[in-house]
This record gives sequence, structure tokens and C-alpha cells, in this order.
Amino acid sequence: MSDSSSDKPLWQPDAARIATTRLTAFTDLVEQRHAQTFKDYASLHRWSVEQAADFWSAVWDFCGVMGDKGVRLLIDGDKMPGARWFPDARLNFARNLLRRRDAADAIVFQGEDKLQRRMSHVTLYSEVARLAAALRNAGVGPGDRVAAYMPNMPETIIAMLATASLGAIFSSASQDFGVQGVLDRFGQIEPKVLIAADGVYYGGKELDAMTRIAEIVAQLPSVVATVIVPYIHKEHAIENIRAGLMWADFLAPYGDVDEIDFVDMPFNAPLYILFSSGTTGVPKCIVHGAGGTLLQHLKEHQLHSDIRPGDHVFYFTTCGWMMWNWLASTLASGAVLLLYDGSPFAARGVVLWDFVSAERCSLFGTSAKYLDAAAKLGLKPAATHDLASLRAVLSTGSPLSPEGFEYVYRDIKSDICLSSVSGGTDIVSCFVLGNPNAPVWRGELQAKGLGLAVEVFDESGKAIVGEKGELVCTRPFPCMPVEFWNDPSGARYHAAYFERFPGIWCHGDWSEETPHGGMIIYGRSDATLNPGGVRIGTAEIYRQVEKIPEVLESIVIGQDFDSDVRVVLFVRLREGLVLNEELVTCIKQVIRENASPRHVPARILQVPDIPRTKSGKIVELAVRAVVHGQDVKNMEALANPEALTHFRNRAELTQ
Repeated sequence: MSDSSSDKPLWQPDAARIATTRLTAFTDLVEQRHAQTFKDYASLHRWSVEQAADFWSAVWDFCGVMGDKGVRLLIDGDKMPGARWFPDARLNFARNLLRRRDAADAIVFQGEDKLQRRMSHVTLYSEVARLAAALRNAGVGPGDRVAAYMPNMPETIIAMLATASLGAIFSSASQDFGVQGVLDRFGQIEPKVLIAADGVYYGGKELDAMTRIAEIVAQLPSVVATVIVPYIHKEHAIENIRAGLMWADFLAPYGDVDEIDFVDMPFNAPLYILFSSGTTGVPKCIVHGAGGTLLQHLKEHQLHSDIRPGDHVFYFTTCGWMMWNWLASTLASGAVLLLYDGSPFAARGVVLWDFVSAERCSLFGTSAKYLDAAAKLGLKPAATHDLASLRAVLSTGSPLSPEGFEYVYRDIKSDICLSSVSGGTDIVSCFVLGNPNAPVWRGELQAKGLGLAVEVFDESGKAIVGEKGELVCTRPFPCMPVEFWNDPSGARYHAAYFERFPGIWCHGDWSEETPHGGMIIYGRSDATLNPGGVRIGTAEIYRQVEKIPEVLESIVIGQDFDSDVRVVLFVRLREGLVLNEELVTCIKQVIRENASPRHVPARILQVPDIPRTKSGKIVELAVRAVVHGQDVKNMEALANPEALTHFRNRAELTQ
């Protein structure tokens, strides 16, 4: 059992707060409708997986889904994959996000310190109507793909909603992807329209994208229209971009369009194509359905995150990460989107806190790596910013260390629901996440998602508690991918999730269920260490190393050595510091005392940078490949591929 918990929670909601949450209201509805009494969250969760059809039907009703539910709720509910949810339903995803048409803010956007814009619900609806008409005129209809190479700005939301309104499929990539990275993604799905911004601002620099866009379009023969969105507003020549039009010109013929002709689609109609990280090969194209995505996001926003109409919701994300899709869906709960694009440490490092303070943010979401970096930088938003409106902080992307939990309560806000969440691109949502009615324990994710039969399995497929194993889901759920693109037999889909335990979704997280009903995530299963045949999650080591003030961040791998596997730790230190024997001894001692002797690295080496994906996740598998002299198959998936050179041909690793 991990030592991350203690006998006292970091935070406990009071009775008055619990009484007013959306989760409490939903529980009351289910108790009345189904003559049930739930003594606690665990009993509600148990009912939600045992009576899954009734649960998801109740979510539909409680969250006010706009559409025809149909009579049948679930067919072949014992098959995974193969279960069919709401087989008679018809709905349109965009209609559910555009239910408001008033003058209140729908979106507030900030691009570093360069610009800020506000967009009302009525303006958002109007802009979506015009773009939908333009896309329809370009030949876009159900099943066609619209791709966006965009920053996290209002036009990206507009593009997604317009695409979804037509029953078409939306896919996006952020502009930190290079040409090959974009082609590896969009080249597989053959979009009919490409929407791209002329550039971005990052770290105070202006980065023009027009040359890249021209190269991309030249290699996407399926594109019939390329729409350029002005962001950095430089003078551009678009003659060399096939079928290129500026955003205003593309929409100009539709100035009098103010109604959207929503196309109702089946529950499982494809809505999004998301991409795996691609660090081990060409990215997988994961297709998500409109109904499952909508229901799951509504459940997570309202029941697990307590988002209510008028709340201002922020998540630091790019358009290349599934948290962008998650954030966009908060419109369906009547929330105001706070969009930010650029460096999270612009404007003296406090740009995000300036933004959320000024806009009275209700929920602040970010990555665990951002919180770790903010703590290292000594940021103390509780002392420097007005965060009176903030009710929740969400963290994902990698496991949040116990010290990260303490940082949030000490230096951000003491009376707050901190939800470390875990799921991913595979389900465009979470398996384990927050519970606004429950305490927060140090180092633990609060709760299994309602309607998701989440367990931890040992090697033999037996459910375990208080021990480490594979995170699995044992029953079907609506937000499972519809399919993988260009996988007609379903072989790649099956291999990705169902080979390890037949008929059971194996997510690939090395995890532990706690006595509190929560979860600890120790890292990806395929990156776990195996010295002496004992499996160790990488996060177990990161949690100890990142306590050490001299260390900014680290990455750990298992190196094949002398007929076994040994643990090798690479550290990036504060500027000007050099790894010496004293610091090596300190690191080993902290790991030995707080984890175990097996966790102590055989080698600790200094590197100036650590490679990561575009969404900020460190890439242990890529580093392991380089250390073993193997090729990294898809360098375009990395934000800083040059960092891999620091791990190649290290003499210390031959000894």
C-alpha cells in the first residue's frame, strides 16, 4: 500500500456545500425515480454500473440532452466491444452546445498578453451558422472530415460546432506540430476542408505558420478549401495555398444567415477523430461518437466537477490534446469558456492567474507538470490574486505528486475541491476523477467515474484493492471509441484494449485502488520498471525526486543490463547547478527512505532537457529506445525532439 495517504484528508466539503451540488441533485432524482436509497458514493457507483442503462438514461434526462432518446437504451450490454447504446436515438452534438442565444459571454479569449476578445452566445451562434452554411456549400456533409490546424481560440470552437452541426467529423492539431506531424495525422483521415491560423504567439514571439500551411495543403489532395484565420495579422499571400481563402472571405456570402440547420444523427455517429501520441509509430486515429461523448462530458462536468450555468471554466490546453474537446463541451452545461493560447509562464509567470482572477474563474484545470513547475518557481496565487470565485482545481496529463496536492492547498486555495483526474484520448474523458461531495486525500484521485466499472486487476485478472495492478473497465460504457479510422476488421482496435484480458478494457495504467474508494496512478504500464522481476511505477520515483529543490524535473527508465533491468534516472537541475556526488547521494537517500531500496536508481545522470509530447507528457519509451540504440519511430510527435540527443551514447550507461 502506498504511503501517499494519511489519516486526515486535505479537504472536506461541509454539509451546506454538499447539499447544493449537482451530484446531490442527481442522486435525489435517481432515488425518487428508481425507489433507491444510496448511503454513500460507493453505493451510487455500484448501482450506476449494475443498472447502466437506467443510469445513462437518467444522465440524459438530468442534463437535459436535446434530442430523441428512443425507446431502447442498450442492446448486447454484455458485449465489450459490441454493446449498442441508445440504438434508436437521434441528436446533434452542436445543438446541445448552442442552446443559449443571449448577450451574455460565451467565450473569453486571451492570447498571451497580445490580445483579448469576448464573444456572446448570440454572436457565437451567428458565427457558427455562417460557417456551417459555408462548409455545406463547400460540399461538407455527414461523415466528411474538417481538420483544424489552430491555436486555442474562438474560431476553433466555431469550426468544431459548425462541423458537428452538419453531422460531419472534426479533427484538430495544434500549431506546435510541424509539417510531418500534421500529415501523419490529417493525411490518414483525408479532410475535405482545412482551417488554419496564420500563426501563433508563444513566449512573446510571433511564429508565422503560412509556409507550413502551404506545404501541408500541397500534400493533402482531399482538401477542396483552405480557410486562413488571421491571428498574428500579418500581410499574407495565399495564392500558393490551394483553394485558399481568408476567414472573412469564406464567410462573406453568408452574412444574412442566422439560423443553423442542425442535422440529427444516430447516437454513435462519428463526431471527433483524435490521435494517439504517435511516439511509437504513426498515430492511431481514434473515432469518437457524438452521443457517447456528449453524455460522458455532461456527466463529468455536472456530477463530478459541479459545473453549473454561468460558471467560468478554464483548462490550460492546446487543440492537440483531448482536454480541449472536454473543455469545449462545458458549453452544454451553460458555462463560459475561458480560452488561453500561448506559454503558461508568459507575463512574469503569472499570466494564467491574472486571467482566471480577472474573469472570476470557477474551475481551473491544468497539467500536473504545470503545478509542479509553479511550485518550483515559488508562485503563490493565494497571496497574489483574488481567487474567491474558484471552487475547483483539476489536474491531469500525468500523476499529481502528493507534494503537488499540498502545494495547491497551501499556495493556491485551502477551501477547494482538488480533482486529479485520469483517462485519456482513448475515451476522450476520464475513468477516475473528482467527487465534489467527498474528501480529498493526499496523493489520491477521488473516485471512479459513475457508470464506469473501473477495477484494478493483478496479473491473473483478479480484482485487487491496496495492491498495484492494471486499471481496467469490466463493462461497456457509451464513450468507448466507435472505431479506429481505416481499421475495417477492428483488429487494431481490439489489440489496443482487449488483448490483455479478453472482453475487458485494459487501459494501460499501473494503478492502485485505495481504501477510500479512490485511486493512485503510478504511470503507464508499458513504462513500468521491472528490476529483479518486481514492477515499479515511474510515478513512484518522480514523487520522491521532485521533492528535492535542486531538481526541476526528471525521467526514469528501465535499462536492460547484465541479464536484468536496472533503474536509470535522468534529472534536469536548476540553472547553473551541476550533479555531484553529494546530490546523487541525497537523491538516492530520499528514494530509499520514502519508497524502497528497489526504487533506488543504479545510475543518476544529468541532462539539460527532457523530451515530451506536444501535450507536455514526458516520453519514457522514446528515451528507453534511444538508450538501447533503437530508433524512435515518430520524432514529429515530440515538442522538443532535439532533447533525445542528451540520452544517446552515454558512456555511463555501459558500466
